[in-house]
Amino acid sequence: MQTIVPTVAALAALACAAGAHAQAYPAKPIRIIVPLAAGGNVDIVARLVGQHMAETFGQQVIVDNRPGASSLVGTQLVAKSPADGYTLLAMANTFAMVPSIISNPGYDPLKDFTGVTLTCLVPQVVIVNPSLPVRSIKELIALAKARPGQITYGTSGAGGTGHMATELLANQTGVKLLHIPYKGNAPALIDLVGGQISMMFDQISTSEQYIKGGKVRALAVSSATRSSLFPELPTIAESGVPGYEDVTFNGLMAPAGTPREVRVRIQEEVARIVRIPALRDRYAERGIELKASASPDEFTAYVKAEFDKKAKLAREANIRLD
Repeated sequence: MQTIVPTVAALAALACAAGAHAQAYPAKPIRIIVPLAAGGNVDIVARLVGQHMAETFGQQVIVDNRPGASSLVGTQLVAKSPADGYTLLAMANTFAMVPSIISNPGYDPLKDFTGVTLTCLVPQVVIVNPSLPVRSIKELIALAKARPGQITYGTSGAGGTGHMATELLANQTGVKLLHIPYKGNAPALIDLVGGQISMMFDQISTSEQYIKGGKVRALAVSSATRSSLFPELPTIAESGVPGYEDVTFNGLMAPAGTPREVRVRIQEEVARIVRIPALRDRYAERGIELKASASPDEFTAYVKAEFDKKAKLAREANIRLD
């Protein structure tokens, strides 16, 4: 009996210490690293979350843009940061995608990081130049099979979200398309409108004005469910490609070893923020669905599933950047 009492006391002390750690957090400013330039969806949502976190926590939340090398600069910085909850990574699909197509990314998404929470989902939309004689995904697939390798598609660059989404469609349908990489989505979209390329996947939030203005024709959305922005547009899965889904997601990751109770504290605060009706409505108007994970563990599993999915696609489609 005498040996049991100290053990129970020790466990109780550890539990109290963990509780105190969670209650004390945050005791200083929090830094959210955005590994991309300011102005994009990742940056915008990170700033929204940071602003409201600061109001609740009573501590400054600094959003620090560290763009460069396909998000590697900022991501590597967070991977090497202390695992104390004071340095977080605002990430998107490229976080789980890049390690599958680059030999030495400088980080392992599964070993160097742990999940905090999802922050939003943004569907992509398949858009074509109006001169392309197709009005549905089925017609696009039929035309691509009739003209193998002749239909051009633009992307923000090799390995980007639009590239992987298009390759996933090609992989699942057996078509061959011609990739034209650009230095960003904006120039690709301009060339699509001008007829220099035939099609592309783009985030629905940035394509909205071109679709409504008749500059491009929208065929379908890449998400599992229809977008509230264009409810008349079917999903790709509904359009004859069962099981297709490739949605752009944003979230927060922390360095591996960050205490779970700290991650839970952040996740619960983000969940509160994304449930605010006025915020949800404002972002839904831009095609952005604010959404939090049920727990840090759920988001960790989500990122792993995305990594496995992209690694499989990279192997099958032979996508490499080096």
